[in-house]
Amino acid sequence: MAAPQFTQFSFFMVALLICSVTAYPSGKVPMSCGGMIPQHNHSPQSEPIHQITVSQRTFKPGDQIKVTLSGPEFRGFLLEARDAEDLSGPPIGSFTLIDSEESQLLTCDDVQGLAVSHTRSSKKTEIKVYWNAPSSAPHHIRFLATVVQKYKIYWVKIPSPVISQPNAPPFTTPTATTQPLTTPPSVSHLTKSFSASECGTKKFCVRSPLNCDPENEPACAFLSFTRDNQSVMVEMSGPSDGYVSFAFSHDQWMGDDDAYLCIHEDQTVYIQPSYLTGRSYPVMDSRGSLEDMAWRLADGIIQCSFRRNITLPEVKNRFVLNESYYIFFAEGPAHDGRIFRHPRQPLVTSEKYDVTGTPKNVGGSRSSPLLKAHGALMFVAWMTTVSIGVLVARFFRSVWSKAFFLREAAWFQVHRMLMVATSVLTCIAFVLPFVYRGGWSRRAGYHPYLGCTVMTLAVLQPLMATFRPPLHDPRRQVFNWTHWSVGTAARIIAVAAMFLGMDLPGLTLPSPQRTYAMMGFVVWHIGTEIILEIHAYRLSRKVEILDDDRIQILQSLTVAEAEGHVFKKVVLAVYICGNVTFLMIFLSAINQI
Repeated sequence: MAAPQFTQFSFFMVALLICSVTAYPSGKVPMSCGGMIPQHNHSPQSEPIHQITVSQRTFKPGDQIKVTLSGPEFRGFLLEARDAEDLSGPPIGSFTLIDSEESQLLTCDDVQGLAVSHTRSSKKTEIKVYWNAPSSAPHHIRFLATVVQKYKIYWVKIPSPVISQPNAPPFTTPTATTQPLTTPPSVSHLTKSFSASECGTKKFCVRSPLNCDPENEPACAFLSFTRDNQSVMVEMSGPSDGYVSFAFSHDQWMGDDDAYLCIHEDQTVYIQPSYLTGRSYPVMDSRGSLEDMAWRLADGIIQCSFRRNITLPEVKNRFVLNESYYIFFAEGPAHDGRIFRHPRQPLVTSEKYDVTGTPKNVGGSRSSPLLKAHGALMFVAWMTTVSIGVLVARFFRSVWSKAFFLREAAWFQVHRMLMVATSVLTCIAFVLPFVYRGGWSRRAGYHPYLGCTVMTLAVLQPLMATFRPPLHDPRRQVFNWTHWSVGTAARIIAVAAMFLGMDLPGLTLPSPQRTYAMMGFVVWHIGTEIILEIHAYRLSRKVEILDDDRIQILQSLTVAEAEGHVFKKVVLAVYICGNVTFLMIFLSAINQI
């Protein structure tokens, strides 16, 4: 019980530590060079409390002007120079740092030094840099700054006084606004839940469990697309206290994906397009490309909808929707407007789909087929084949001592075949995660280390058996104890590895059923061994009593053994039925992920 809980707690803490820096405290925000808008999912403040001052009001190409950003304590900033008559244009000129501990140069549009940002999230009240006027500078320049005081509190495009070249015509452009260039689109409130009644007829739907209906089933993960001329209406619903999201992808891996999030905060849902650049924090984009946005919160369920044009040639990183993509669906925690890593694997469709084509009703999987095969093979090997093989070797030698198969005792052949099957299944299963991940997984905790140990012991056991000394050799006793010790250690470590593996995001089985089922299997197996041990002890005592009383020893021993053999066979049959039942529970759960 402690191991899965410790793993869940450890994973949550690691995710928290990783995601707590996703507000870019390092200041490396080249993705914000254009709009100068932080990726914080909040509206900026209206009245600036910080100011930008310049060392001179006129400049010539080649001049170096000191620019100072100052005001109440702030943690982050982004500073650029723009054409005062076209503030939506690209950054102009370059900067030279004065304090490299608090400020750094950014690369915008593949040009180094077009902007300056913070290096750390420490509190600061003043930043000074030099701006280098280029030879092609426009007549009038205005510096713009975005200042972040807290995650929710920031100002966008705080303007400086205008600086001009000596012979420039008068500057008549209206004073720059401190608001973002794009006005946030309006968002309405949904009056009722989404329905799956038109899935497959008018809507292209992705659902988990397959054929669930968000109108009646709160646990339903639901995503629908309805084409309307040159746009697509999207509906998304799922249980979450933080956010639900989906993405279009060219493959079944995160990275270079067109994503959309619905983030719950302060009894409101923010609908946010984004772009996934890999296994990192998504790059938030402007919501200007979305229309008819609406949302609803009810009983821990987040629902949101929006309309998007099929093609958005003027917007970077937005995919064309009338092509085929894999579709991801994920949910995770959010706090104070920040999203955190989803605790379990996203739902991913098994193939690419065109959501603007023929309406379909599809499902997906939260685990790769390779990881499913890995889990299934390990369960078969370390729940069934090895367990039955151990019982046969330990308690059924006398039962099948006179039966032979391929010139060996039947019990030994059964034991050997089951153990070889265990080793082969383990070897195959061991390779699959490495094929899936392309190497070692640093996010799998102790599971891969235990798996490598089990793999080593599973290979070592049959190798040791090939060098087994003859029956009456003095070394046979040492071999027997070593063989038992290695096998027992492998079984214990394998059970621990399975406990931990069931918690991993790549193969998260239903909780707490998985824990109860695994505990039930352990109790079932140990209970069977105890029953057979007690039976063997009582049988030996019975034979001893018969021997002491000198009453037809041979005949009575034969009767006692015969009765004991029948009991053992019944116990084995019942055990196998129970073992297979537990195995089917886990295999069924893996198949439904």
